[in-house]
Amino acid sequence: MGRGPPRRTLRLILTLHGLIRLVDVAELLATELVSNAVRHTKGPAALRVRRAAGVLRIGVWDADPAPPEPPVRLEQTAEVEEGRGLALVKACADLWGWQPLSREGNRGKVVWCELAAA
Repeated sequence: MGRGPPRRTLRLILTLHGLIRLVDVAELLATELVSNAVRHTKGPAALRVRRAAGVLRIGVWDADPAPPEPPVRLEQTAEVEEGRGLALVKACADLWGWQPLSREGNRGKVVWCELAAA
């Protein structure tokens, strides 16, 4: 996701919806989820952000139906260059998980996290 248009778009959307206090952590979580999808799967990935019932849900779809690698403890990632993504998501989000998807013949999964928006 980098620092390009998706981050700016996410920042703008959250600001317009009065969620400016969530911008930094939401950007971090979205970046980690997208990076994880790009690094560990082949094919497209898509970011989706939704707010409902006082919760901001950030999800990333990828075409690989295999579950993500379980996150290691954040303390264990200090010496490694990879493997921090889901550990950061687990540490910073209120809740996270994944679910397999099958829609219109397309398989894949969504890895998601939630932040209290209220």
